[in-house]
Amino acid sequence: MRVSTLAILIGMLIGIPCGAFLGLYSFPGKRLIVILVFTFMGLPPVLTGVIVYFLLSKYGLLGFLQLLFTPEAMVIAQSILVAPIITGLTMSAVQARERTYWETAKSLGASPFQLVWTILREARSGIGSGISTAYGRAISEVGAVMLVGGNIEHETRVMTTAIILETRKGNYDIALQIGMVLLLISFIFNSFLVAGALRNLNDRRDRSR
Repeated sequence: MRVSTLAILIGMLIGIPCGAFLGLYSFPGKRLIVILVFTFMGLPPVLTGVIVYFLLSKYGLLGFLQLLFTPEAMVIAQSILVAPIITGLTMSAVQARERTYWETAKSLGASPFQLVWTILREARSGIGSGISTAYGRAISEVGAVMLVGGNIEHETRVMTTAIILETRKGNYDIALQIGMVLLLISFIFNSFLVAGALRNLNDRRDRSR
């Protein structure tokens, strides 16, 4: 929970502003950046783990931080995986609302900050879907976290790596129980997001009336 939640928070801090910027503004090179964002949305977790492993290893660029085989390394790997997902889906959500609300808010004398805030607020259901998708990827991740975390008991062993370990040991009942807990956590998280989306939909209906 701690590793995945921290990764999602970091991914949101990076992905929502970047996605909003890409969705609202045009600039030279934007098309290439968008292609890269969509490409990294499907970044193989094992490849991410290998890259982070080499960066954090003793002779790597960030080896002096001594973060390899720590929860922090796992957060870094998961953040790299979820940030493009949040960025891409935020961009799509903002673009879907941008044409509808930009001119209206601008004609009412909204400042640039108010324009951006209004569109983000109206696109929050789509942004929430992006966060939900990213959380599902983070909480179910195995390859990257095992590479950079090492699956050390009481240190870097998470639910997904515990499932792999118990399955290899033949403890299928324990593996299934951990999997059900993992599924329940995902269900609770998505329930909050769906509740927020339904409130947003009801607010729109009330305003239209």
